Amino acid sequence: MIGAVLIIVILGGALSAVSFMMANVARPQPKSEDRPPPLVNVLELEPGQVQFSVESQGSVLPVTQTSLSAEVAGTVVKLSSVFEPGDSFVAGEQLMRIDPTNYEVAVARAKAALDQRQIEYDGAKKLREQGYRAEAELLSAKAALESARADLVRAERDLDRTRIIVPYDGLVRSRDAELGDYVAPGSPIGTVFATDRFEVRLPLPDNDLAFVNLPESGVNTAVEDLPEVTLRGSYRGREVTWAGRIVRTEGVVDERTRMVFSVASIDDPYLRTAESGNAEPLPAGTFVSAEIEGIVLDDVVSIPRTLIRGNDQVVFVDDESQLRLRNLEFLRTDATYAYVAADQLEELRVVLTVLEAPLNGMLVRVGNDDNVEAASTQAPASNAVATGP
Repeated sequence: MIGAVLIIVILGGALSAVSFMMANVARPQPKSEDRPPPLVNVLELEPGQVQFSVESQGSVLPVTQTSLSAEVAGTVVKLSSVFEPGDSFVAGEQLMRIDPTNYEVAVARAKAALDQRQIEYDGAKKLREQGYRAEAELLSAKAALESARADLVRAERDLDRTRIIVPYDGLVRSRDAELGDYVAPGSPIGTVFATDRFEVRLPLPDNDLAFVNLPESGVNTAVEDLPEVTLRGSYRGREVTWAGRIVRTEGVVDERTRMVFSVASIDDPYLRTAESGNAEPLPAGTFVSAEIEGIVLDDVVSIPRTLIRGNDQVVFVDDESQLRLRNLEFLRTDATYAYVAADQLEELRVVLTVLEAPLNGMLVRVGNDDNVEAASTQAPASNAVATGP
């Protein structure tokens, strides 16, 4: 019993000693760390003039294309050497001839009939003047004469229709009749198109229309005031550009796509005249991308898209080296830049450094001039040409 009490007393004393020692051990005081603000690089934005443009695409098509059909019946007796797909011809050149024999005979008969009716009319007129014929007989002879004249005109016209000609310089797209074929009125002969001018229908969304001065439907606009358009496409394995102008706007909105179509015109696409300004021909059917000259705005700032947080937030640094998170209303954006009116900005230094959790008012250190200059080379000048979204 005495031994147990002694053990308890010893343990209690030991615990008390340990508690006293722990209570009097000097605890290390936390070190106060004076952490500097984060270092960031900035890009100094400069307001300037921006030339906007709008992008679209489409296929090049002839303005004038003709499906040739026979107007008279007969056998094809002659084919021009230029009446082959891909060959060119000039206005009035005969492409095909249908056997004219029957139509030449018809003209000869019509001329003979006209001569006979002329003799009958002259005789009736003389007898009428002498009082031997009634007025009705003279009028009947006159009607027969006019009918004979009409028959001659029709016979000569049918003879002309045996010659297949086109009233413009052009190119043969296809030929559907061969030498020796019998064709009836309405039979297809071929397809040709004019080479003086081509057009491209370019669809534009509604939000692009504010950035290009398109001609109004039904309003005559001077050529020099029409927007210029640069077309890009492939020709013989090389990327080529061609120049044109927007000549009109279709006055309707496509019900399916909600697009408005503008029409670009390209003069002399096959370089047939010395006045052509293009260096390479533009074949019909070529698929091209188009960059339409747009409006010019002053005091616009270009911001690289990589610096935009979310949809519209940009991090700036103010004059006191504090972060300012601004939600901006952009005039226009494209794949690389966003454009904003300069009067919307309170600061012009935008942060290039990626910050995990930037806060309004956070103090930062701005990088040196070398860092700023190096960063600025990654972004375009604010007067760069803007392209469509």
